[in-house]
Amino acid sequence: MEAIDKTKELETRSIGQLLWIYAIPAVVSQIVASLYNIADRIFIGQGVGPLAIAGLAITMPIMNLIHAFGALVGVGSSARMSIVLGKKDVRWAEKILGNSTIFTFVLGALFVTFGYIFMDDILTMFGATYDTVSYARDYMYIVLPGMFCTTLTFNLTGLIRASGYPTKSMFILAGGAILNVILDPIFIFVLKWGIAGAAWATTISMATTGIISVLHFVKPSSFIRYKFHCWAVKGYIIKNITMIGMSPFLMNITAAGVVALLNAQLLRYGGDYAVGAYGIVNTFAMLTVLVILGVCQGMQPIAGYNYGAGHPDRLKAVYVLTMKVCVLMGLVSSVLACAIPRYLVRAFTDDAALIEISIPATRFIMLMFPLIAFTIVNSNFFQSIDKPWIAIVTSLSRQLLFLLPMCYLVPCIFEDFGWNGLSGIWASCTISDVLGAALAAIFLYSQRKIFKKIDKYPSTVENH
Repeated sequence: MEAIDKTKELETRSIGQLLWIYAIPAVVSQIVASLYNIADRIFIGQGVGPLAIAGLAITMPIMNLIHAFGALVGVGSSARMSIVLGKKDVRWAEKILGNSTIFTFVLGALFVTFGYIFMDDILTMFGATYDTVSYARDYMYIVLPGMFCTTLTFNLTGLIRASGYPTKSMFILAGGAILNVILDPIFIFVLKWGIAGAAWATTISMATTGIISVLHFVKPSSFIRYKFHCWAVKGYIIKNITMIGMSPFLMNITAAGVVALLNAQLLRYGGDYAVGAYGIVNTFAMLTVLVILGVCQGMQPIAGYNYGAGHPDRLKAVYVLTMKVCVLMGLVSSVLACAIPRYLVRAFTDDAALIEISIPATRFIMLMFPLIAFTIVNSNFFQSIDKPWIAIVTSLSRQLLFLLPMCYLVPCIFEDFGWNGLSGIWASCTISDVLGAALAAIFLYSQRKIFKKIDKYPSTVENH
């Protein structure tokens, strides 16, 4: 069967239609993929018990760390492939496919080996106790190889989307999450495997999506597929993947550290209820962020392809449309959070004290969500057009450059004026949103020429 180049429409079809075609599957994938953790928590809580839930919570930072490496390879390789396909360089795209797969296997081997050797030390470092370590260990021993499959899937589904199959990418990710939801109750309640059942359900689902993703690139009908030449390791390709993917990688790593420090400040000024309030706000804030990230994932192959093909008008069009959609989503979330915060909070708790703390937190944190959307779109846009350092600084600015110092400085200022120090922490989030967006706007202005004329994109350092 003759392979069909499904990426040609990226420079011919209307931008509005393309963004719809590519963004909707990406949004669905983002939301459905979150079902893995949600399903495990629900079924373990119902079928095993509170200590098992605590043990699972211990494993979450470890799994998030592995997901960060998945983003490093997946985002970097898919963005790079979109650009080279815009240059009509299929051979180079196939090399990206092969090198990113090798890169994933190397990282996976390191994860599994390191994880098994230092399992108890790692779990203890992340807070496991005598009562919870056995649950955490039972889960991680089974799920660790499956996390490698997740990294592989994250990489390959991104490449499937970049090579012109956004809907197929969505069905692969959604199918894995649905399979996990089906297997969880069978393994936990019917077979009574306990937390090991949840681990097996997750691992089998991850392995299934990984195999299906690999098979896509084996089929002769696939436009980009595995060929003999693509397995030759090229240092410049690995370097390019790493540089582009470094932005989401560092953002994931930094977020974990900043949240830990922010929680310490919340405990200092507001106690456990303040930490709970932040968790509640973050839960529905992340729903908006997931949708925005999905739209940005839909933008990525369109922007990357037209950047590589040298179409500044289409590049500008997809940027503007993506920005309008995402800022509007941020605005809707902000209005709802500021207008009816009590109703949103009550969906998570009926504790009166927690509700009262959560209401101002909701308004402060969600107030500037249109600016958060602006920053996210810019970070993902620069990532898509191979501007890694701008993407890295833009993505890290809000949390690392601004929020981290602000959450220590602003509460002190508030107390000096006789105000509540906890309100100062909430206000530090708002201030950081404004400063992060301002920095993103400065970078955007400095790169405005790309919307008028795109310099010739270099082929590579060697004849491939």
